[in-house]
Amino acid sequence: QVQLVESGGGLVQAGGSLRLSCAASGRTSSIYGMGWFRQAPGKEREFVAAIRWSGASRYYSDSVKGRFSISRDNAKNTMYLQMNSLKLEDTAVYYCAAGPRFGSATTDFGSWGQGTQVTVSS
Repeated sequence: QVQLVESGGGLVQAGGSLRLSCAASGRTSSIYGMGWFRQAPGKEREFVAAIRWSGASRYYSDSVKGRFSISRDNAKNTMYLQMNSLKLEDTAVYYCAAGPRFGSATTDFGSWGQGTQVTVSS
């Protein structure tokens, strides 16, 4: 079992930046890929970004490409999401995920965090 805890969410003005963190514990040796997803009220959970635990590959959704950056620190078992140039439509609960695959579908990940709220205001 892998446990994930997100942090770093909050309220930010449009155009601002936030950095989310996701700390992993437990059977971290089983992690092959990690990702960030988000869910806005009344909408389905959507893919944001993913990274191989080795760091060799990264993948972004078109909606955040060029603005968000995913990274990880294996020594700290922590993944990050640097979010720049935030827009109103980025407002959502952000979830981190980990699993034995590297992909963009929720089914690629077996472990999920509790989520952290990101609110972008005008």
